[in-house]
Amino acid sequence: MGKSGVKWPKVEEKCYFYRQTRGSLMTTFIGDYTVRLDSKGRLSFPAAFKRQISDAVQNGFVLKRDVFENCLIMYPMEEWERQNKIIRARTNPYNKEHARFLRMFFSGTAEVSLDASNRMLIPKRLLEYAGIIDEVVLAGQSGKIEIWASDKYSGVSVADEEFASMAEKILGGSFDEPDI
Repeated sequence: MGKSGVKWPKVEEKCYFYRQTRGSLMTTFIGDYTVRLDSKGRLSFPAAFKRQISDAVQNGFVLKRDVFENCLIMYPMEEWERQNKIIRARTNPYNKEHARFLRMFFSGTAEVSLDASNRMLIPKRLLEYAGIIDEVVLAGQSGKIEIWASDKYSGVSVADEEFASMAEKILGGSFDEPDI
């Protein structure tokens, strides 16, 4: 309830949703690394990424097609579960549009893990979707790693001036630091 005694359901709903889905702190993957696929479609997982998620590696990863680009997204299992909480909270499988979204969101997903040599086998259908033939860029982000065909990755960058404009638009204005 607000000071005036008026209930604010949207604010309460968003706060509840945030508390339910944030869980533990997610890993921020630092860096981007270019690796080559071997003849079997395996890539060597960068040691720097492995150090950043050492405990989560045992639980494996989920690979899926990106929603916006022709690349792959790799989530540690813990982050994948957090993403699923968000999706479950925002969708109704008995709503036709939501059901179509869910079908597309989960199509093409694959569970993968590292072998004893820190290699990961990427399913052929996902390699084809992303246009990956031999050289791959693994680009770290907050909670996930993007996997790109190296020739496509170089084309997604924006000019410094455009990036500065986006940063100002997204991060400019009033700034409240989150509680940590």
